[in-house]
Amino acid sequence: MVQKYESPVRIYKYPFELVMAAYERRFPTCPQMPIVLDCEIVEDTVSNNGAKRETTRRCKLAVEAPYLFKKIIGVDVVFFIQKNFLDLKARTLNIEATNETFSSRIEIFEKCRYFAHPENPDWTCFDQTATLDIKNFFGFEHSMEKMGMKQYSQTTQKGKEIIECFINELKKEGITHVDRWKEDESAELTAAAVSTVSEKPPLSRDNSILDADYIAKHLGQLSPLQESKLVQFRKRIEESSERGVPDFQTLLRFLRARDFSIDKAASMLQESMQWRAEHRIDDILGEYKMPTVVEKYFPGGWHHHDKDGRPLYILRLGNMDVKGLLKSVGEDELLKLTLHVCEEGLKLMKEATTLFEKPIWNWCLLVDLDGLSMRHLWRPGVKALLRIIETVEKNYPETMGRVLIVRAPRVFPVLWTIVSAFIDENTRSKFLFFGGPDCLHAEDGLEQYIPAENIPSFLGGSCNTLIHEGGLIPKHLYKSDSVEENNGAVHGQDHHGLYKSIDLKPGQMFELIIRNTDPKSVLTWDFDVLKNDLLFALYRTDTVFEQSFNDAFSSVFDGAAFKEGATYTKLEDKVKCKPKEGVQGSHEMATAGTYVLQWMCPPSCDGPAQLMYFHEILSSANYKGSMTSLQSGFSSNSLQSR
Repeated sequence: MVQKYESPVRIYKYPFELVMAAYERRFPTCPQMPIVLDCEIVEDTVSNNGAKRETTRRCKLAVEAPYLFKKIIGVDVVFFIQKNFLDLKARTLNIEATNETFSSRIEIFEKCRYFAHPENPDWTCFDQTATLDIKNFFGFEHSMEKMGMKQYSQTTQKGKEIIECFINELKKEGITHVDRWKEDESAELTAAAVSTVSEKPPLSRDNSILDADYIAKHLGQLSPLQESKLVQFRKRIEESSERGVPDFQTLLRFLRARDFSIDKAASMLQESMQWRAEHRIDDILGEYKMPTVVEKYFPGGWHHHDKDGRPLYILRLGNMDVKGLLKSVGEDELLKLTLHVCEEGLKLMKEATTLFEKPIWNWCLLVDLDGLSMRHLWRPGVKALLRIIETVEKNYPETMGRVLIVRAPRVFPVLWTIVSAFIDENTRSKFLFFGGPDCLHAEDGLEQYIPAENIPSFLGGSCNTLIHEGGLIPKHLYKSDSVEENNGAVHGQDHHGLYKSIDLKPGQMFELIIRNTDPKSVLTWDFDVLKNDLLFALYRTDTVFEQSFNDAFSSVFDGAAFKEGATYTKLEDKVKCKPKEGVQGSHEMATAGTYVLQWMCPPSCDGPAQLMYFHEILSSANYKGSMTSLQSGFSSNSLQSR
């Protein structure tokens, strides 16, 4: 439950400077506020020739609650962090206070402001707001809410009385006027002193407060509550980790990924740190050697920055030979390549932070889909992509600032349907899609996000890139297992854990029998013909078969009980596939039944045919796409490979 409190604007008929002199007398304690037991200054900095002062105090407060209640929660005192931002030139004092005690159960944020009256510069205004968010407090949430309202009302009423009291005290001492700040009055504050302030370490000496300049330069805007949680998070990791503590940028990314829940972020980060140690990720930038195939055929690379200063990575996915890359280097190598890119991204973000003198803690991805076709929906490739996405989401959270998808063709929604379910909702919200061929001049086009001088020439811009255009990987670079014949029997073996390879003698056939009990699910297949011709067809029947290779020269439909059009149906006409051709296809299994994928080496062939195949079923629950794009087709990638 979240409660918000707001007090009306209060007016002191005294100048701002005199009110500030009275305000300072409240610390470290004052008799009018016995609840405040102590206020310790943990950081105090002066800048702009004395015009600005930032003071952080750790305040110790007594718990005003029934004895039994205090006994249950186990504390008599609580601690708050108060940050004051005084600007004598602007004549303002902004105060922010957050609770340190029980911060995982209750979030209290109070904001007060003293400022010169806009119409009468000799008067001072004061306003105050507070929010109380009780997440879980030992079952006493309602009681805490009532006590919070009571405490806020009492504090508000006493506030004006306290200032008035100390102003009267000043008058008794003969102080009725305090001069306004003038620029030349504090000129003795040297440049060296200012430099010293800016070079302070991120944390104060007691590790409880982050330096404001460090936040502004390296982390970006944080609320006091977020800052407090970041400090607490670092302390938690410092106490529990044996592998050191990541920098504040990394800690903040994991906190954001878990909505600033310290417990959830700690669990996520600890698992990631263990993963990094097990896979030696910290050494990947220095040790990774890119395979020659990747150097020549991978169409991706870093390219300048976007308009917000984020490092920009371009991936020409439509030109990528997904199957060729996976078959030539394997899934693990593609994952390692991705991790190398992510580690480069972390390094480039830090460099951009220095270059642009503002926090850059994520990067921009531009994906060009021109050329995307059914061959990119090759199921093993999609499975590898999903594994990569899962790994990146777990270990590089909040590093993706924006994803620009350009020149998306009609087939793209099918791929997006499959992949998007595995992408974090927050990350999905950062995707921007440009479906037409002209993504440069369209309304809200690329020029809104990328400087005109950095838009690559292949998208209509003037900037040349060093990114490889991709292209087909020759099949002689594939790391295929040899296809062997075993006394004429059809046999299968794993290919990179994804494919099976078989030999078929002339006249011999191989039938893959699939029993479907999930109407509206989708059967997908992908196969390569490596040697001699093959005939391919798809059938359906209500008959239940057992997978058998006893008679490889006859079909399961050769029995007397089967008649085409009556007891079984041909769903895909026989297609003749030639050597070095690849075929990908999908079929919506609208009803339950038995589906049979059939390959046959024509009797007229002068030798055995060689086949490598893969199939998978997309469940009806997970697939919600348009079947107009799921059509069987020959892969131009395979057709042109040599």
